[in-house]
Amino acid sequence: MNLFIVLVVCLLCLISIFLWNQNSTKGKLPPGPTPFPIIGNILQIDTNNINKSLNKLAEVYGPVFTVYFGMKPTVVLHGYDAVKEVLIDHGEVFSGRGSFPAMEYMSRGLGIVLSNGEVWKQTRRFALMVLRNMGMGKRTIEDRIQEEALCLVEALKKTNASPCDPTFLLGCAPCNVICSIIFQNRYEYSDKKFLTLMEYFNENLKILSSSWIQEKYYKASEFTLDNLVTTTWEIFGAGTETTSTTLRFGLLLLLKYPEVTAKAQKEIEHVIGKHRSPCMQDRSNMPYMDALVHEVQRVIDLAPTSFPYSVTRNIKFREYIFPKGTEIITSLSSVLHDGKEFPNPEQFDPGHFLDESGNFKKSDYFMPFSTGKRVCVGEGLARMELFVFLSSIL
Repeated sequence: MNLFIVLVVCLLCLISIFLWNQNSTKGKLPPGPTPFPIIGNILQIDTNNINKSLNKLAEVYGPVFTVYFGMKPTVVLHGYDAVKEVLIDHGEVFSGRGSFPAMEYMSRGLGIVLSNGEVWKQTRRFALMVLRNMGMGKRTIEDRIQEEALCLVEALKKTNASPCDPTFLLGCAPCNVICSIIFQNRYEYSDKKFLTLMEYFNENLKILSSSWIQEKYYKASEFTLDNLVTTTWEIFGAGTETTSTTLRFGLLLLLKYPEVTAKAQKEIEHVIGKHRSPCMQDRSNMPYMDALVHEVQRVIDLAPTSFPYSVTRNIKFREYIFPKGTEIITSLSSVLHDGKEFPNPEQFDPGHFLDESGNFKKSDYFMPFSTGKRVCVGEGLARMELFVFLSSIL
């Protein structure tokens, strides 16, 4: 009986703390669904399809609303206007990184993705400088991508047009590009060290993709060996799996829409022919293929929501006040699938990126790499890989 009373008292204390915390932010943060004590809005959100749940909440509460993951409030931004206003117009204030416990345990606040302050600023600046010096966006790195594209195509040819799962090969190609940048060497797809590296990536991805996951000492200098290892690992992870998955879904879409495939191949044959490899210079003369690559990224919506952001200082946003440390999630999916910018947004149609004359048409709503201060460091590399790899395969 005494134990029961103790448990009841503890529960009442927790509920009181929760209600106090909720009321302390009342009138500052945007409205949202009423949270349950302690667990917040977890029961109102489908953890297997968080994006769908956020879309439904946006229909009720508008483009800016608050949800509770446990006892912590998180502001959700839905739609192009809200996302742009935060990540671009107020990019500096919203450039902090929110918490992501599972990955924080591995990164320990180092690297680029989950770091903050000087660690983030200096490491990101240094990584960009090194990647550019090694040829990102230049001809030197394009040569490596073209070389890997030839190896990928040769490996695919060995299937003799029989049914196959290309997941492994599509993972090896972008990983090898990163290897050639960091180690100045590519590996055969049967190399034991290379296979071990790929196995680690796949295992980590399975852990981080589970629905329940989506809950030191520093020296004066940020350039420590631990930070180098963490940053290198992030470049490998981000530069391999995302590109590999995009290629895999791209091939599935091309199988589903043979008329799109035929039109792309016709353009490739006209501009490139069959006796040389595609290069980035070809892209300006291949608007349909360029649009196709963009449309693949738009439709598959690889990262529906961004990593959480954190407000670096108190700020008045619209009619709300976000205290320093407020966590923010941006719905990139709501931008990529905006019905006004992309008619029939669920339909795969390269025409979404073509004007009436068939020329490539840019869109500010194209944010698969996010945008603003925390935009993906490897965006230029990924764009180059996707265009060269898919063109080479076709």
